Amino acid sequence: MFDQLREDIACIHERDPAARSRIEILTCYPGLHAILVHRLAHGLWRRGWYWAGRFVSHLGRLLTGIEIHPGARIGRRVFIDHGFGVVIGETAEIGDDCTIYQGVTLGGTRLYKGEKRHPTLEEGVVVGAGAQILGGFTVGAHARIGSNAVVIKPVPAGATAVGNPARVILPEDHAAPTAAGEAAASSAASVSGPASGPASGPAAPAAAGSQAGTGAAGSAPASAAGRAAGSPCQEETPPSQAEWAARPLQELLQRGRADSAPADGAVPQEDFAPYGVGRTDDDPLVKVLHELINHTAQQDARIQRLCSALEDLGQRIENGQHPLDAERLNRMVE
Repeated sequence: MFDQLREDIACIHERDPAARSRIEILTCYPGLHAILVHRLAHGLWRRGWYWAGRFVSHLGRLLTGIEIHPGARIGRRVFIDHGFGVVIGETAEIGDDCTIYQGVTLGGTRLYKGEKRHPTLEEGVVVGAGAQILGGFTVGAHARIGSNAVVIKPVPAGATAVGNPARVILPEDHAAPTAAGEAAASSAASVSGPASGPASGPAAPAAAGSQAGTGAAGSAPASAAGRAAGSPCQEETPPSQAEWAARPLQELLQRGRADSAPADGAVPQEDFAPYGVGRTDDDPLVKVLHELINHTAQQDARIQRLCSALEDLGQRIENGQHPLDAERLNRMVE
């Protein structure tokens, strides 16, 4: 018991920069008190003394402001920082080395007794302030739940979930194989389509003699050559518009992270912002708003150029709107 208490104090001293001494942690940290009271209540619950376990957990809630059902299972070195307003349901399971900030709810969405209604947090999960994790699913090891996120589906190991409802952002080592698989599938589809039809013209012998492997390798250059030899009057999509239409939100966020990387090639230490704002201003919502403002400013500039060209041709354009002040909007977002 004392070894486990020393582990709890050591993990708080390591993770909380505000902790100055072990005596301060032992006497002034409600998260530690809630864990100690829960261990007593959980022991009573496991022995079948349900009323006694609930009463002890009720006293712990009055003392700490943290409500943990005595039936919940909590691992070692779990740190509940501040902790006021944390609610942990009966069938919730929390693995070792997890960190939970204030206002977090590990709740359920079903009302049937005897089934798994509350989430399972595997080891090393960090749950930001105000997050709601609702349902009997699993949050993978070392995953991160952003501040005020509402998670209603499983989160893979090592991923980050942000937003309401939460969207899952996979780490880069998971995203790369997916992109490669999609590229391979699209190239295979481009090869199988023309090969299924009858061959005609001078290209028929080459198409008949090609195999599946060589066809897949040569499909990209052939398609590029076809585009290069296309009609000269075909209008090319502007780069800004093509980039906005083709790239999903996740790639825009990854591009922002790549742009903010140091030039010397050093890998910065990845920080997680449990309160939604980090030291590098890496809030995903702020990045998306900046992308929207910049895209709107580009479209506004194009419209202004079109109006100027029409006026040069003798057409009168009545436009009482002021140009978009993108800098002011970006400052408002920040």
